[in-house]
Amino acid sequence: MSELISEPTQIPPPLWLLAEVTYKCPLHCVFCYNPLNYAENRNELTTAQWMDVLQQARKLGAAQLGFSGGEPLVRDDLEELIGEGHRLGFYTNLITSGIGLTEKRISRMKELGLDHIQLSFQDSTKEMNDFLSSTKTFELKSRVAKLIKQYDYPMVLNVVLHRYNLDHVGRIIEMAVEMGVEYLELANTQYYGWGMVNRDQLMPTREQLERAEAVVNEYRAKLGKKVRILFVVPDYFEERPKACMNGWGSVFLAVAADGSALPCHAAKSLPGLTFPNVTEATLEEIWYKSDAFNRYRGDAWMKEPCRSCPDKDKDFGGCRCQAYALTGAAENADPVCSKSPHHGDVKQIVMQAQLNPVQVAEKPLLFRTDANSMKYASIPIKEERDKVS
Repeated sequence: MSELISEPTQIPPPLWLLAEVTYKCPLHCVFCYNPLNYAENRNELTTAQWMDVLQQARKLGAAQLGFSGGEPLVRDDLEELIGEGHRLGFYTNLITSGIGLTEKRISRMKELGLDHIQLSFQDSTKEMNDFLSSTKTFELKSRVAKLIKQYDYPMVLNVVLHRYNLDHVGRIIEMAVEMGVEYLELANTQYYGWGMVNRDQLMPTREQLERAEAVVNEYRAKLGKKVRILFVVPDYFEERPKACMNGWGSVFLAVAADGSALPCHAAKSLPGLTFPNVTEATLEEIWYKSDAFNRYRGDAWMKEPCRSCPDKDKDFGGCRCQAYALTGAAENADPVCSKSPHHGDVKQIVMQAQLNPVQVAEKPLLFRTDANSMKYASIPIKEERDKVS
């Protein structure tokens, strides 16, 4: 590993490293953010290569480390990577469906210093949970939730919300309470990857969203500090964009299973960018000097209305991947912003979900499978969504 060079003072070091250690996953979720062509990525980083990535990231200044995928438990060396992360001084987080987490493995992870586990469910009922993931996993996940409590981890539960389960939010919260969850993230679907392909089927109506938020607020008042509930409103229903990743190349660094270094989960959907690989460049070179990480830093790349907007230092122009998916140009203002000339397109998408709920619900969902991934490989996200819509 090379010695650190003098880093540009205007670029802060990464704070959060997401290690997407594999794209393999036993689930087939219709809202997965993994790229559509994930099945083409056959060459995963080795254990030694991941060890080197962790060491370089820690030396750069990263403090938090997330293990994700796919399903990270698919990798037999996950415990070894967790142990190295702890040794280096990271706060370590396992982001998992729970499939593959046995008592033997969680006991070993506890010994090795894993700090945090985030468990995902698809719904509060076996029928809908198993339908949305195209697996029979609800009971297994329930057993894993008990294991997490047994080993005295903070109980953190994530449920992705959409048209199919927003009306179940009260039951989802009740399930979380029964499990002893301390932190519940109700994350409405953000439309990237497979979620973008299935957007028309997953998009809720405004009434659904408002009812669900009212239920969440009722439970917040009733439960107080017993369960902290985070309810993330889908971007399409907002008037201002979120500060995606707290700014491109500002805090967040992802390394994909094949070694590609990314400024956000969905960055591979953007054309015209070559994402450097950790097998060919150091993380220091990638973070500070690569075109991919510098392309949308600062505001020089911005067009109007972003360039003269007083909020540009707060929202950084919104999401580049969303701008590309909806307008065909990553440099455009995020269309969820009411100031964007493309905001009407987003309003139309929301209106369409409102006008044709039955027709939309009858359209087939595209499940995340290797076969579907190979079928739709190398087709840009916007074209692919248009093709199947």
